[in-house]
Amino acid sequence: MGTALVYHEDMTEARLLWEDPECEIESPERLTTALERLQQRGLEQRCLRLAAREASEAELGLVHSPEYVALLRGTQALGTRELQALSRQYDAIYFHPSTFHCARLAAGAGLQLVDAVLTGAVHNGFALVRPPGHHSQRAAANGFCVFNNVALAAKHAQEKHGLHRILIVDWDVHHGQGIQYTFEDDPSILYFSWHRYEHGRFWPYLRESNADTVGQGQGRGFTVNLPWNQVGMGNADYVAAFLHVLLPVAFEFDPELVLVAAGFDSAIGDPEGGYHLESLSQSVCMMVQALLGDPAPPLSGPMVPHHSALESIQSVRAAQAPHWTSLQQEGPVPVPSPSNYSPEGRPSTLLPGGSEFKTAAAQAAAALSSLLDQLCLQPTPPVRTAVALTSLGAGLVLPPDVLCEEGSAPQEEMQAWARLHEALAKDEALTALGKVLYLLDGILDGQVSSGITDTPAPAAAATLDVAIRRGLSQGAQRLLCVAVGQLDRPSDLADDGRNLWLNIRGKEAAALSTFHVSVPLPATTGGFLNCVLALVLPLAYGFQPDLVLLALGPAHGLQDAQAALLAALLRVPAGGRVLALVDAESTPRLAGVLARVLCGEAPPSLGPFSVASPEDTQALKYLRGQLQPHWKMLQVAAPV
Repeated sequence: MGTALVYHEDMTEARLLWEDPECEIESPERLTTALERLQQRGLEQRCLRLAAREASEAELGLVHSPEYVALLRGTQALGTRELQALSRQYDAIYFHPSTFHCARLAAGAGLQLVDAVLTGAVHNGFALVRPPGHHSQRAAANGFCVFNNVALAAKHAQEKHGLHRILIVDWDVHHGQGIQYTFEDDPSILYFSWHRYEHGRFWPYLRESNADTVGQGQGRGFTVNLPWNQVGMGNADYVAAFLHVLLPVAFEFDPELVLVAAGFDSAIGDPEGGYHLESLSQSVCMMVQALLGDPAPPLSGPMVPHHSALESIQSVRAAQAPHWTSLQQEGPVPVPSPSNYSPEGRPSTLLPGGSEFKTAAAQAAAALSSLLDQLCLQPTPPVRTAVALTSLGAGLVLPPDVLCEEGSAPQEEMQAWARLHEALAKDEALTALGKVLYLLDGILDGQVSSGITDTPAPAAAATLDVAIRRGLSQGAQRLLCVAVGQLDRPSDLADDGRNLWLNIRGKEAAALSTFHVSVPLPATTGGFLNCVLALVLPLAYGFQPDLVLLALGPAHGLQDAQAALLAALLRVPAGGRVLALVDAESTPRLAGVLARVLCGEAPPSLGPFSVASPEDTQALKYLRGQLQPHWKMLQVAAPV
């Protein structure tokens, strides 16, 4: 089980044969540059390499009409003038004698990847293909797209593998109307797209790209459009969209397969919805690293969503709330003022060569260069996950690349810290403390990304207190502590904004200060997810910690799957720097589960979705209301 990389060099054969500033950006270099960067980073070598195959005409027929497939087959024999004339019949398309072959390989790569994942040959994968596909429709090429690669992959998963719930996430800067049209009445496909819309004034200029288009017939509620009506959306806006729209609906839908239509033309460095090669290749590498389980670098910039982004999120939640229980937790969602759809006065496209394009390109290049410089200052630690337990136990099963650490902090250092708490005087507590300090130093020194250790129940609170103080004194600027179970915040811990304490399974819902929050452990799957997505993660992303302590103390009450999901989601805000402290009575089984997700594996399923209790919903609503004035990532609607 690993990550597949599907590619075929023949997909570079098609290229533009005439002058066309709009189409020239869809070039073979999009693939060759990305592949070269994957090889330079050593990422290709870590993947299972699969050569793409051509999709058969019968497979293409799962989405496209026979007449359209025949038309494309005929382009192989056309000359340049005939190809140019045919291309003009479509919007933003060019054909080449090799287009049919390339497009069949692009479609076949998706089918091959679906087969590899669903047969268990790999856990996940990335298909590096061209031409792209999400604009292509049943009988029409559109927007550089010839065959609808992702739609075909979803149909193939349904027909060949019998899947009943497939999530398609489309994060291109343009709306993937071809995928939407294909599945708009199909309740077995949940289609989510965020895209630049500008009230209908951005390509493809479609009214049905707006938030109030939710599908048709039995498919109502299974088309989720999140339109951006302002340019310049940043990290906070995209994270807010994930937390408050996509993830709640996705968890409730409980997909058997997730397909991503991965357009990188909204990435930093791209001046205007085109295909900037450096930005594209860096984005491809980032995505493959994520699939391989590598920790993502922490997000930069202020985590405050734009007013326009909150308006869009509010609009889509209002449109989708009748269809999804998870979006009803906050009560009735007010519908913001209707968008002014006005296709007239469409903005002119920034074409290469113009002064506006050159200015935008220079600004984008500077932003990309700055980001890459930041990433160079944050090298990946040599050890992804280390485990240091006082007793390994017979039930401990660890992934092969997890380091079983036997080291400990120096005796003098352990004893100095132990003097702070009487509970740390016993031998077993002192031994556990030594391992905690040793792993913590490894994380702070950049030698280890994440770690797991255990502590005896009587010493759990004292050990956590020492870990917090040690982390803050040894270089952590902002430390997030998520304490689950019977663990109280140290009374003398400074409330100076460097430590955010969040207690789950607290006695009551309380915002004791901006940086001290307590919430009862919800009793249902839906309540737990709502707590994590609508409270824990918005606080975590807003705080932007450089270290997370996840403490599962006495009577923590979490199921293994819940603990695993919490640990997996908390990896991201801190760039993978997570230290999990586990009650010794819970190990070794729980330690093994946590080790797998901290190594990048997917957490186990939470099981069937169940609605949050009224008590849990009310407690969460109260807390969010108390905390929103400071923590802007909690917002799900634009302030009036």
